[in-house]
Amino acid sequence: MDKLDLRIRYKHLYQPSAKEVEVVDVPALQFVMADGAIEPNLAPGTSPTFQQATEALYGISYTLKFMSKLDKVNPIDYTVMGLEALWWVEDGKFDITQPDNWHWTAMILQPEHITPVMFTKGLEQLRRKKPNPALDKLRLETFQEGLCVQIMHIGPYAAEPATVARLETYATQNGYTFHRKHHEIYLGDPRRSAPEKLKTVLRHPISR
Repeated sequence: MDKLDLRIRYKHLYQPSAKEVEVVDVPALQFVMADGAIEPNLAPGTSPTFQQATEALYGISYTLKFMSKLDKVNPIDYTVMGLEALWWVEDGKFDITQPDNWHWTAMILQPEHITPVMFTKGLEQLRRKKPNPALDKLRLETFQEGLCVQIMHIGPYAAEPATVARLETYATQNGYTFHRKHHEIYLGDPRRSAPEKLKTVLRHPISR
């Protein structure tokens, strides 16, 4: 049986330096996604809809993994990737220090061999096994981010603004501007890791 590890294939996208800002050209990749918005007066970590979406995304990702592994024609085992999220506001400039009006797309990277047919079958299985209202929001979609700056943030989520400022300073000094949506890739589990040890890839698309 073939074993696929997307963390190794896309190491340059998921294990950047924590010391230096990097410029990367992110290709078209396949994700399971769900959209939503943070409820008023709540932080992202306490949002019920975001938590439901996270559970649904991991549920379908593991369901698809086992479907792939048990395929009778071409069985492929692979490592389920971690949670990612795009963040933005609808009515102004995104400010990472003010989460009140944030919108989000939560997502998990999927291998290329996962098809829409497999995704639909996986959703049917998951609805029977573990119902979740967020399952109706899931979609399988290709997303191409293009040219971005990124860095590994090590520490609590509350300390991210200083790291984002480093990204923006680097972009400005090198003739770029931020555009589109702020991107975070969560490599640590806040339930199991000390805040000062959490690892989060911070990425933002840029243009000349």
